[in-house]
Amino acid sequence: MKNQKIIKICEEKFIYLNYSPRTRDNYMSHIKSFLESLGDKQIIHCNSNDFQSYLDSYKFTSVSQQNQIINSIRFLYKEVLGKKYDKVSFKRPRKEKKLPKVIDGEFIKSKLSKIENLKHRAILTLTYSIGLRVSEIVNLKIEDIDSKRMLIHIKNAKGKKDRILPLSQTVLELLREYFKEYRPKEYLFNGQNSLKYSIGSCQKIYKRYIDSTSSIHTLRHSSFTNLLESGTDLRIIQKIAGHSSSKTTEIYTHVSNQLLNKVNLPI
Repeated sequence: MKNQKIIKICEEKFIYLNYSPRTRDNYMSHIKSFLESLGDKQIIHCNSNDFQSYLDSYKFTSVSQQNQIINSIRFLYKEVLGKKYDKVSFKRPRKEKKLPKVIDGEFIKSKLSKIENLKHRAILTLTYSIGLRVSEIVNLKIEDIDSKRMLIHIKNAKGKKDRILPLSQTVLELLREYFKEYRPKEYLFNGQNSLKYSIGSCQKIYKRYIDSTSSIHTLRHSSFTNLLESGTDLRIIQKIAGHSSSKTTEIYTHVSNQLLNKVNLPI
């Protein structure tokens, strides 16, 4: 198969550089699309113009997709082929500065309290309680819940980082109730036919019980905004969120209704 050797080298490089499986899959998809665009031309015969023309002619659907494709082609160009950047422009576009959607905390708690399915209620409650990413929820293992120290250990999260988070008594009691009924194995939330609950299933139950117009990630934004409104220090929220930069956490000061309500307007 044409360029099969290059594809194999790419895959080996991703593993060696410890890229996450999700990133590897995304990058490989874009790299394969680029290789297919070459037609009969072998990658070893490509020059910088081939890379630049591909990027210039690509019809990107979003800034996020544009960044992914640029990063993928840059990885192939630099890491696999060993070429320098000076002949190809890999300048990434500026990301749109959109404020995250936030749902009122009392509304969320009201919705959670009405969920009869214990597993669904446990997943969404835990997500909202400490603003977990959906990938962190599905990857949580039973051993990650430290009930003696009232802590939750998030392992190998975004950026390959671990972090320790607080566990509330309310959430612990709910998890114990859930555990007694479902008896999960290894992962805290098992799927119907697998050891791990799926991200897609998490999205479905969120839309079913909380809000059909947004994603489960809204619970994360809402959690941090509500923490800020209750007086939690921004630096603590940054630690809980796992943000490398405080500027990322500061976005929640722009979406807090309570903070805006304290502003003394001139008229």
